[in-house]
Parts: sequence; structure tokens; C-alpha cells
Amino acid sequence: MPVSHLTRRHGLIALAGACASGLQAAEPVPVLFPELPEPYRSVFEAMLAGIAERVPSERLALPANAESAPAVLSQRRPRVLIALGRTALRAALELQGGVEVVGGGVIGPSEADARATTLLALSPDPALLLQRLRQLLPGVKRVNAVHSRQSAWLMRGAQEAARQLKLELQLVEVDELRAALRQYQALLAQAGPQDAFWLPQDAVSVDESTVLPMLLQECWSRGLPLFSSALGHVRRGALFSLYPNNRELGRSLGAAAAALLAGSATAPRGARPLREVHAALNTRTAGHLGLQLDPPLQRSFELLLPER
Repeated sequence: MPVSHLTRRHGLIALAGACASGLQAAEPVPVLFPELPEPYRSVFEAMLAGIAERVPSERLALPANAESAPAVLSQRRPRVLIALGRTALRAALELQGGVEVVGGGVIGPSEADARATTLLALSPDPALLLQRLRQLLPGVKRVNAVHSRQSAWLMRGAQEAARQLKLELQLVEVDELRAALRQYQALLAQAGPQDAFWLPQDAVSVDESTVLPMLLQECWSRGLPLFSSALGHVRRGALFSLYPNNRELGRSLGAAAAALLAGSATAPRGARPLREVHAALNTRTAGHLGLQLDPPLQRSFELLLPER
């Protein structure tokens, strides 16, 4: 795609983090991101600002209908490139010449995304979710979740986190929505007062029009905690969720790129879940479950819903 079709903006290049790590002045790391309207624009702007705090960077906006990386990247052949969002990531992964790609701004890795050197996903780390549940409701002993193959990469870490927190994690894998609905109904039938339910960000097993309303109603009527990996579910009645701290995520993406440029042995590789998070709590649901909404509890959440 011609350079004229790009919006190019230089990020900040004087960074305390880069200096502290001993990086020398170098050509800025290209950051490929989609050119989208609000509210998405602000999300990417926050990530871009965070990246610029950790590594010299150059912004390359990808038009919404673009299907390939800009020609300037093929000509320049950067050692490391940061790609934000699914479209930018796929375009970046098509580049030849051994470019190391740091990806961010996607829910989770697809099979194609596995070619990225580093991928910092938007799916909250299950360990952080389970830790938050343990802090809020120490009486919970078992967590139930239904997921598809697309979330299997998260569930391995979830099992280990549950073991360390002395929680039983009951996971059921399905391959289509009807099976997910049946499995949730079966889990609800055997659930007791020490059970909780977790909704991962899974397009196959968590449907907004069937699974979510059913679980919200059943868990509310039976006093069972329902927490989610998606902020929108808290707005609809789930107890709590974790959601991205976009600027901090940008800093982590920039730090990953800087480590790759420096050839650090500790440079991150592969996919990892979101650890740069804020927390949201539905105070109406918390009150219904008997949680004491004292000031310390409220201060531990960045967002309280319903908003007053």
C-alpha cells in the first residue's frame, strides 16, 4: 500500500525506561494500528502513549479496509514491529525478512497469531480473577466454567492458579453454543452455596442473548457469585471483572519490543494473558450476595457499577 495512504506520527523518543536498560539511540520501532473511530481510537491512543514511554516508536495508522502492511515496512525491514489489533497483527505477520512481531490489542491468540514472537492478549489472567474472587468471597470452594477450544490456552494457567489458591476449578470444553447451554444447566443443577461461575471471553460458549441472561437470572435467584472476563457483563449484573489498563499495557508492549531489540535473554516469547488490569464491581450484585461495601473494598476497584 502506498505511503500516501498512511497516517505517520512519531511517538516520544526520550524514554527513562529505555535509558535505564542501556539501549542506544536507534531507528524508532514501527507501531502498526488500525485507524478507527471512537471509542476504539482512545483505547489505541492510550496504548500508543504507553509504548512511547518505553521504546522509541513511530506510529503507522492502517486504514480500516487495508489487508496488508504498508510498503514502507517491507522496504525498511525493521528488526522489531509492534502491531495493535487483529487486522494490524495479521498484516504484520505477512511481512518477510525475519521481523519479530510484538502483538497486542486482541482477545486471544488464533492459530495464525502463534507466529508472533510475543503476544500480550486482552483476556484477563485467570490467576488475577481467581485471586480477586478469593479476596471477595473466601467461602467459595469451587469455580465452574464452560469454554471452547479457543480458550484452552487460558485454562492451563487457570488450573494451576486454582490449585495454588486451593480452589476446585471445574472446566467443561464444548464446540458449539447448544452444548454450552446444556453444560451450564448441568453445572447449575449440582451447584451449592460454595460454588461460583466464571464467564471467560469465549465467543462459542458465552452467548450474550442466551447463556448470559440465563446465568444472571439463575445465579441471582440462588445467591451464587457470577464473575466475568468481560467488563460488559458487570454492567448487566455479573459481580466483578478485570479490564485493560491500556496505557500500562502499552508500556509492557514497549518494554517487550525494547528487550527484543537489546537481544535480552529474558525477552518475552509466546502468548500471555492480560496482567495490566483495572477492576470493576457491580455494587448491587455485591450487596445482594451480602458483601460489606465499606470504603476499603470500594477503593480496591477502579470502576463501581451501576454508575451514579
